[in-house]
Formats: sequence, C-alpha cells, structure tokens
Amino acid sequence: MRIGLASLPHHAVPDHGLAALQHLFIDAAAQGVDLICTPENFLPGMRGVGLDVGAWTGDDLARAETALAAMAGESRVGAIIGVERPVTGGRHASALVIGPDGSVLGYQDKVQVDPAEDALFVPGDRRQLFELAGVPFGVAICHEGWRYPETVRWAARRGARIVFHLQYSPAAEQPLPDAWAPSEGTMHEKAAICRAAENHVFFATVNFAIPNCLAGTALIGPEGQVIARQKRGQAGLLIADVDSSLATGRFAARLREAAYS
Repeated sequence: MRIGLASLPHHAVPDHGLAALQHLFIDAAAQGVDLICTPENFLPGMRGVGLDVGAWTGDDLARAETALAAMAGESRVGAIIGVERPVTGGRHASALVIGPDGSVLGYQDKVQVDPAEDALFVPGDRRQLFELAGVPFGVAICHEGWRYPETVRWAARRGARIVFHLQYSPAAEQPLPDAWAPSEGTMHEKAAICRAAENHVFFATVNFAIPNCLAGTALIGPEGQVIARQKRGQAGLLIADVDSSLATGRFAARLREAAYS
C-alpha cells in the first residue's frame, strides 16, 4: 500500500479545507497513492486550541461526506479524513474513512478524549477495523494514541498491519532540532515509536503543518524505525510505501489477556 500523510495548514473556513482536499486527491492520484490521511478534525478545524473554526452542523458534515466520497471515487484514492461529527448531546472528534471507489467505510470516533476537551467533545464508545487493498488497518485520534496504548493494541490484536494516528500538536515553547523524538522534546514522538514497536505494526501519525510542533508527521515501522518523516511545519504530502507483510503484530498477539483480567 502506498500511503500519503497530509501535513496541511489549518483552514478556518471549512469550504477552503474542502478545496485543499480536492487538490490533495488529485496530487495523490498522480503519485500512485492508495490512501491519504489528514490531521485531526481537519474539517471544520481544530476547536479549543485558540484557532478560528467555522460553523459546522450535521448538514455540513453530510455535504462534506458526499463531496469527499466523490473526490475519492474520481481519483481512485481512499481517504481517512479528520472531521468533527455532530451527534445528539454534543460532538465527536472523528475520522471518516472512505474507500477508493467512493464508498463510505465508516467513522472511528475518538474514544479517549483529552481531559482538556471534556467540555468540547463526547467520547465514542467503540473501536473499528477497516481494510483497503487487502490491508487491515486501525485508526487512533491524538490523545488516545499518545496516552492509551490499548487503542493501538486493540487493532493490532485483530489483524491491523498499520494504525493511522490523526493528531493536533501545537508548537513547542523552545526550538526543537530537526530530528524525530529528540531528547529535548516531549513524550509524544517517543510514544509513536512505542506504539509501533510494542505491537510490531506500522504507525502513521499526521499533524498539521505547524512550525516547531511538539509532534510531527511520520511513518514508524514495526521495529520502531522512522521510515519517513516530514520536516516540522512543512506542508505537503508525505508519501511512503508500506510492505504490510513486515508487520506481523506478533507482540500484540502474545499478550496474555487472562493474566490482566
């Protein structure tokens, strides 16, 4: 599977974000990408972090879903799009998964909400496994991928060979070196390495194009190696080929669950 991790600028106007995605699908198709993935809540924008976010209703999401399904079908590129999903009682931070034929494969809602987001989002109540081109994959969203290893292990134990991680990580207060998981940095990029290696799967984490961000965009291999990464703050499509046969999930499979019950 050839994947494209879309490190994109934040758009305050959802229609501008949709237009950016239209160009992204075209670019991905031209480069033979099978599946693209955006940052967390790309549509309508990341709420609660001091950024301007446009109005967004259930009707807006339905309209965007129709447009994105058409883009995927026309380009023959699958997609994982970070969206805000209005529901009864509030809103989910979610990921919309679309197949390359334009079919909507479902939503993965953020199950473990950051404590700082308790007033903004309602947690989801289930996890899902998806499949594209014969490759099973899971989805985790920001905080839950950093702080809750179970979200990734759940997918790995059910056959996922790659877990996509949609996130928003702000700029660091101090300058960071242009390297993955530097000692001066926070735990976030280090956790990405752990999520891959502790399960023996690929872990693809995608952030907005934020200069000097705490956690960037990268593909981590099953042994914890950085296969590809985007320069901090650089906008663009990070493209990488994933050989799913290298992800055995063997460490996840060896978990003796009964001993922890």
